[in-house]
Amino acid sequence: MFKRKIERADYDRVNKRPVIRASICNGEQVAGFKDIRTGKFSEVMLIRNEGDLAEFLERYGIAKEDVKKEY
Repeated sequence: MFKRKIERADYDRVNKRPVIRASICNGEQVAGFKDIRTGKFSEVMLIRNEGDLAEFLERYGIAKEDVKKEY
């Protein structure tokens, strides 16, 4: 019906990389950014379906192949 407008956001592309953290126990997935120097993960949003993943990618201008999945 109505397509929700997604506001563009930015992140530190030099020091952080996009990551999907997935639980091997229950399959829960969380999108966020990992600091490449410290390894600290910053959670952005819960990924419940492909629509949530598409929203995350669109909001931050990320290509799907640029997102790594960690377990």
